[in-house]
Amino acid sequence: MTTPAPPRQYWLMKSEPDECSIDDALAAPGATVPWTGVRNYQARNFMRDAMRVGDGVLFYHSSCPEPGIAGLAEVASDIEPDPTQFDPESPYHDAKASRDAPRWLLRQVKATRKTRLISLDELRQVPELADMTVLKRGNRLSITPVTEAEWTRILRLMDQPAA
Repeated sequence: MTTPAPPRQYWLMKSEPDECSIDDALAAPGATVPWTGVRNYQARNFMRDAMRVGDGVLFYHSSCPEPGIAGLAEVASDIEPDPTQFDPESPYHDAKASRDAPRWLLRQVKATRKTRLISLDELRQVPELADMTVLKRGNRLSITPVTEAEWTRILRLMDQPAA
């Protein structure tokens, strides 16, 4: 008897567009981008313990003039060591990490669709999204879970003209 696959989960993953934008991720059809540089243990643990291949991703542009959801993607690989932790020239280098015991992980992400930008202000105007982690005061995590209801509501929002 086979074990049923776990239900699809959903995530919001932040990227600075000057490092990797939705346009960059879509540039090579069928290609994936390594989600490198995650240096928060909780975000790393989400990738390691909860994410699965095929999970949905809200591709979020952060640290830019207008942050917000810029597209859709999906988790495309199992976890693997983040090579930037071993590179002394990388801003994500971690001198305490070793190849035998990597501290930081990544997943490959495949962009599936660019959407209109849905800003934080627009997200805040939707009552059903009030409990989204990205909207909580003081949240700085680069990867946060999204409920199925939030995912569905955001997909509907993407199909509407900007407010």
